[in-house]
Amino acid sequence: MGTTSRPRTTGVRQFLDLEQQRDWIAGKIDLPDAGDRSESLEQRFKYVARFEKLLSRPQAGEVLEILGLYGPNCIPLLRKTERYYWSVSCLPSTSDKPLVRVNASWMELFTLYAQGDDIRARFIVHLSDFTTDRSATPSRVDEPFLEQSVAMPEDVSYFFPRGADIFGINVRGSVSIRKVLGSRRAVRAIRTFNLTHMNRGRNAYQASHCYSVADYMQADRGVL
Repeated sequence: MGTTSRPRTTGVRQFLDLEQQRDWIAGKIDLPDAGDRSESLEQRFKYVARFEKLLSRPQAGEVLEILGLYGPNCIPLLRKTERYYWSVSCLPSTSDKPLVRVNASWMELFTLYAQGDDIRARFIVHLSDFTTDRSATPSRVDEPFLEQSVAMPEDVSYFFPRGADIFGINVRGSVSIRKVLGSRRAVRAIRTFNLTHMNRGRNAYQASHCYSVADYMQADRGVL
């Protein structure tokens, strides 16, 4: 008599059940993270030179402070899931020339770019979290909410990446990026999208993870 194999649990589901995930998205619970980080010294040394190059940029201070807000507020179990379920790359060699990029699975989550001496950000989220009727309909984008989420309406724009229920938000300036990360609705949407992709399995960008940048995402900050 054959045995029936149980489906393999993937992603953050190994650590958090669906109710815990929903409660974290809603800001109802704090998640007990690992006490220590599992770290590869070889991986850390691999990107030290790039990190030092980032530190020489005029935008470095703002980049690291923004990441210190994004990490604790937007990624569950930062230490326990580091590198294997999310990663941050430093000065990745892609054509759009970002300063840093956060990924999970095969998906970009959050990217910071230079904008003169300031920075701009790109958030990838679910379209249905930013429409007036919760549908994935481009014509239903809640533009008033987007404009209220930044310092000045002209600081925000959006686009539609390929894929079902995917939405891209561009935010100009560190002041406006901080305001987005202070919006409960925006953070819930960011958490939802990040969990969607962290639950898809192991991160495809593990080899690009920069521990030196990730150090600044591990800050013990208050969460929404």
